[in-house]
Amino acid sequence: MAYFHYQDKKVYYEIHGEGKPLILLNGIMMSTKSWGIFLEAFSASNQLILLDFLDQGQSDKMTEDFTQDLQVEVLRTLLAELNLEKVSLMGISYGGEVALNFVTKYADKVDRLVLFNTSHRTSPWLKDIGDAWNLSSGNAMDYYLTTIPVIYSPEFYNRNRGWMDARKKLLTDTVFSNKAFMDSMVRLTRSAETHDVTEGLKGVTTRTLIVSSEQDYITPKEEQMALHKLLKNSDHVILPGAGHGSMYEKPALFTALTLGFVNAKTLDMTVL
Repeated sequence: MAYFHYQDKKVYYEIHGEGKPLILLNGIMMSTKSWGIFLEAFSASNQLILLDFLDQGQSDKMTEDFTQDLQVEVLRTLLAELNLEKVSLMGISYGGEVALNFVTKYADKVDRLVLFNTSHRTSPWLKDIGDAWNLSSGNAMDYYLTTIPVIYSPEFYNRNRGWMDARKKLLTDTVFSNKAFMDSMVRLTRSAETHDVTEGLKGVTTRTLIVSSEQDYITPKEEQMALHKLLKNSDHVILPGAGHGSMYEKPALFTALTLGFVNAKTLDMTVL
């Protein structure tokens, strides 16, 4: 649990365990605290590194709009701070977008790449969803109803009513009522508006696992299918019955897919 500086900003990170380094990159509303239930499993055989992007969690807040290029350079600075030549990255949603932008600039620093619920571009569909989020940001309940239900599959949302009701109260009473947090959310959402790595990914050969959710209503599986076509050295998996918040809906699959892919040895097929 420590900080490093990027330009004049403090950036928060954590390190757990030892072994092959694996960095988890947060979704847009997440922070390092969001990974609590995964810490034991992910740090058992890996050096697990968690990071709060600028405008997230315990990292410093911005005051002006920015693009995801800022978060790419924050990530690069983290690697330099820890003297890491090469790491594996797992990004979900916003974190996956940052990972894609990172690998277009610094592919030599990425061993393996795992992308959950990630798009290679901010489509008109996704841009309008982001605009709706920002338009509702002045009212906690409006923001909750605009953002949270569509993050999950209907089956998960309906089945876990107690958990969802408690989450609604927490978010509307404290988190979404916090002006500083909401200002950060608006900036983070805007930072993704120009995200488009369609051209930049054409030369990338990093070994990549792309994971879709069958009921993702924010980044539909068609976006990951297009991403799979762009990344020549990639595999694509679709999780049945899951929504955009796949890490919480399918935690065992999330863990198995990520760690299995990152830690799997390359097989020599010539000996068969």
